[in-house]
Amino acid sequence: MPRPIGIDLFAGAGGLSLGFEQAGFDVVAAVEIDPIHCAVHKFNFPDCTVFPRSISDLTGAEIRARAGLGRRRIDVVFGGAPCQGFSMIGQRALDDPRNSLVRDFVRIVAELKPAYFVFENVKGLTLGEHRLFLDELIEAFSAADYRVRLPWRVFDVADYGVPQHRERLILMGARRGEALPDYPKALFRPADSAVTGSLPVGPTCRDALGDLPDVELYDELLGTDEVRTGAFGLPSAYASALHCSRNAFWYYGYRRRWDRNMLTSSLRTVHTPISQRRFAATESGQVEPISRFYKLSADGLSNTLRAGTDAARGAFTSPRPIHYEYPRCVTVREMARLHGFPDWFRFHVTKWHGARQIGNSVPPPFARAVASCILQASGLEPERPADPVALGDPALLRWDMSEASNYFGVPVPIRKRDRKSGARKRKQYEIEAQRDTAQIEMCFA
Repeated sequence: MPRPIGIDLFAGAGGLSLGFEQAGFDVVAAVEIDPIHCAVHKFNFPDCTVFPRSISDLTGAEIRARAGLGRRRIDVVFGGAPCQGFSMIGQRALDDPRNSLVRDFVRIVAELKPAYFVFENVKGLTLGEHRLFLDELIEAFSAADYRVRLPWRVFDVADYGVPQHRERLILMGARRGEALPDYPKALFRPADSAVTGSLPVGPTCRDALGDLPDVELYDELLGTDEVRTGAFGLPSAYASALHCSRNAFWYYGYRRRWDRNMLTSSLRTVHTPISQRRFAATESGQVEPISRFYKLSADGLSNTLRAGTDAARGAFTSPRPIHYEYPRCVTVREMARLHGFPDWFRFHVTKWHGARQIGNSVPPPFARAVASCILQASGLEPERPADPVALGDPALLRWDMSEASNYFGVPVPIRKRDRKSGARKRKQYEIEAQRDTAQIEMCFA
């Protein structure tokens, strides 16, 4: 029996794609405007048709045609559209040009007519005037012949086995005539929660990172993001699952062919001795006062990993937290562990793009829990694929914007840069550098 079909809009590197695949869906199409993100998605999901375009330039018919779907049933369309407009008295937020991508999300759903949709977004959409926006969005889905599961829910991904606090809004609905899905129930108690109960305690930062080799031992990682090593330590149950040490840890996704002895996405950051002393002196769970970097607690959870700003807003990466044991910022691979990405999953080789891809993504364990609710409502039983899949060409992970754009045959995206915002951030950056000769900027390189 064919696996149910999913389509990812605003796919990024593929956090939602992976979660839905692990739940038992075939993600056959992914739409993403950034060619570098498209290249990384293509590496990790080589059989998925990638659309390196804005959804505003696409129709449901084009997606069906290029993905080879014909008239086949589409089971779910999912994604997290950027929301930037504000609702004002007498003005509809969905009419705000800044929210055109949200309107296009609804339009694509209406054109593809999937059985279900999942809309993911920030918690802020539920607060203040944004609530009016959310009400309008629900009305738009209703007009497109979809029932929405109400009340909508805001979730902390830590309740789903991710060692990180991160709150996200989930809106899900079903086409009229389909069973309405329920929202996922919590699976874990966060390790730093004072609440007791019958749920198992979720993973900690130590569970996520404790078995990974110390990157400072490998000079090769000053110039590359990967190294072959047999120095992985004894993994926790969480780390064992992310290292796919048993077939069950592939869940209902496709097994990838990969080298378990390769430590990837681990390009080192050079810190001066002054920075290292400050990082070491910072108490776990506290913010280092000069850099403002958060220091992880071994027995606690990570703060929310963020993407930072894109090139249009100054190209600044949100600071990666300080490791709980080593006086340095965490690597991209360590960020991936804190986000629930398995070790076979690769990101762009640079720290800026790699961290941005993680910070912009939905943690796969949480995405898997949401996707499982859709599958349950559909009445389908998930099936494990029999044959493994080879990952894509590693060159896909190394391309700059021009190379990625040329590969996909699209123009290099031109973003209008907010010069004032960029100038303010650069000035603040210079002040911090003057206060401390440790060259904090190395953490952003």
